[in-house]
Amino acid sequence: NQINNVLVFPGVFRGLLDAQSRTVDTGMMLAAARALADVVTEDELNANYIIPSVFNPGATESVAAAVKRAALALRQAE
Repeated sequence: NQINNVLVFPGVFRGLLDAQSRTVDTGMMLAAARALADVVTEDELNANYIIPSVFNPGATESVAAAVKRAALALRQAE
């Protein structure tokens, strides 16, 4: 799926690297999904636009930040 390759994976990997995480868990993936969904604002949301464009400059950064937060939270909980 091109959505994963272009919109999700770069942000997930950046977030994992920034958090220096050696594991990936469901919480991190859910954080990535929520962050990606939040990139589309309520004003933009419609039947033809439910995920951000591959050209959206904030998508990767948003996903990376969410994954980093989730990875650091997991580390603190351990």
